[in-house]
Amino acid sequence: MTTLKDRLKQGKDARKNCPRNAQASTGKTTRDPLPLIKASSEGRIKSLVELRYGRMLDSPFTFYRGNALLQAHDLATTPNMGLTSPICGDSHLMNFGGFATPERNLLFSVHDFDEAHPGPWEWDVKRLVASIVVAARDLRHSETVVETVCREAVGAYQETMLECAEQSALETWYESIRYDDLRKQANKKTLEHIERAIEKAEGRSHAELLPKISERDAHGRLTIRDDLPEIFHLHKSTTLLDADDDWLRLSDWRPIYDAFMREYPGTLQADRRALFSRFHIQDMAFKVVGVGSVGTRCLVALLTDDQEFPLFLQFKEARRSVLANYVKTKSKERHNGQRVVDGQRLMQAASDLFLGWTTGPSGRHFYVRQLRDMKISAELETFDADTFAEYGRVCGRALARAHAKSSGQAAQISGYIGKSDALADALFKYANSYAKQNERDFERFQQACRKGRLRARSEADFAADHLP
Repeated sequence: MTTLKDRLKQGKDARKNCPRNAQASTGKTTRDPLPLIKASSEGRIKSLVELRYGRMLDSPFTFYRGNALLQAHDLATTPNMGLTSPICGDSHLMNFGGFATPERNLLFSVHDFDEAHPGPWEWDVKRLVASIVVAARDLRHSETVVETVCREAVGAYQETMLECAEQSALETWYESIRYDDLRKQANKKTLEHIERAIEKAEGRSHAELLPKISERDAHGRLTIRDDLPEIFHLHKSTTLLDADDDWLRLSDWRPIYDAFMREYPGTLQADRRALFSRFHIQDMAFKVVGVGSVGTRCLVALLTDDQEFPLFLQFKEARRSVLANYVKTKSKERHNGQRVVDGQRLMQAASDLFLGWTTGPSGRHFYVRQLRDMKISAELETFDADTFAEYGRVCGRALARAHAKSSGQAAQISGYIGKSDALADALFKYANSYAKQNERDFERFQQACRKGRLRARSEADFAADHLP
C-alpha cells in the first residue's frame, strides 16, 4: 500500500524521463496529410465521404474536428510521462457538453467516446488545447484571449487532478459537474449562456423531436421524414448509399433492425432491458452526423410505447479507434461498440439509460444511445472572452475528472504536473505550434479539393441532386 506522498513522488520522478517542457514538442509533422485523410475515409460510404470533405472545408476548425487520425499520428512521436490508461481519444472542445443522467440531472462532461482507447493522458489534453487555439483564432479572438482560454483549461485540469488525488476512490467516482453548480458559480454574462443551454436541454425531449423529424404515412403509421442529406431511408429513391452497398441487397430496414436486436438488449442492465421491451419499432432511417463521423453508418430508430409516446435510438457505427495503430497497449474489448460503451461508462459520472452495443449485417460494430435526449453543445460563436475562458476551465475540469476516474492514478498525474505553470507553458507552446501545423494541413487539403485530388460537396449539392 503506497501513501499519497509516495504516489505524488512517482509522478514527479517521471519528469526525469520526460521533462514538462518537452511537452511543447509537436513531434514529426513533416508528413503529407493527404494519405492520412484518405486512410481515415476507408470503409465509409463513398458518396458521403464527399460530404465529409465538404464540411471539413468550412474552416480550419472544422478541418481539425474532422480528422482525429492526423493528430493521433503526430502525437505518437511526442514524449509523455509513461502512464497509459483509458482516454477519450478525440477530446476537442466541441466534444464536451451537457447531457441528462437517468435521474434527469443535467451534467457537463466529455460526451464523445468513439475513439476511446488506452493511451497517454497528455494526448487528450493536447487535443483539447490545440482545439482551443484553432477555434479561438477561427472566431477572430485576440491573441490575449487565445492564451487566456488555453491556460485556463490547463490550470483547471491541474487543480482538479490534485483534488482527485486527495479524494477517496469513491469520492472521485461519484463526483460530477452539475449545471446547477455551474449556474451558481457563473458571472452574469456566462450565466446567460448557461440559462439558455438549460432551457434548450429541457426542450430536447423525444416528444419534442417527434413532429420535427417524423410524419404519418397514408396508412396512419409513424415514419421518419427524409431530409437530405441529413436523413434518408436506405431503400427509397432518396438513398445516398453507394450502388454496390451490401445493405441495398436487403429487402428494407427491418433485417438491419432485427440484426441489431439479436445482441443489443443483452448489453443493457436488467431493469433497462425491461423498460426497452415496452417499446415497439415503427421506422428506421440513416442519419448523417457531425464532421468526423460523416460517411460512417448511423441510423435512427423511432420506437413508441403502447400509448404512442416516442423513443428515438441512435445506432452509430463503431470503427477501430484512431489511436489503435499508435499505442502499444491494446484495447481489452474486441467489439468496437463495447469499447466505446465501456469507455463512456468508465469516464462519465453517469451514462445514457439505453447505452449499449450490437453488431449489424456484414459484421459491422455499433453502439446505441438515445438521440438528442437533453444534450447540449457549446455555441462558441456567441462566446465573449470571459465566457470562452470559463468554458475552457470547465472543459479542463471535466477532462481531469474523466482521466482520474479511468486511470485511478490521479496522484501520479498530479505529481508530474506539479503546482507551477511549467506544463501550462509547454502546452500553450504546443497548442500554438500545432494550430499553425493545422493551418498548413488545411491549405494542403483545400488545394487537393480544388485540383480534384479529393472531391468535396456541400449539403446544397446533395439536396439539389434530389429536387423533384
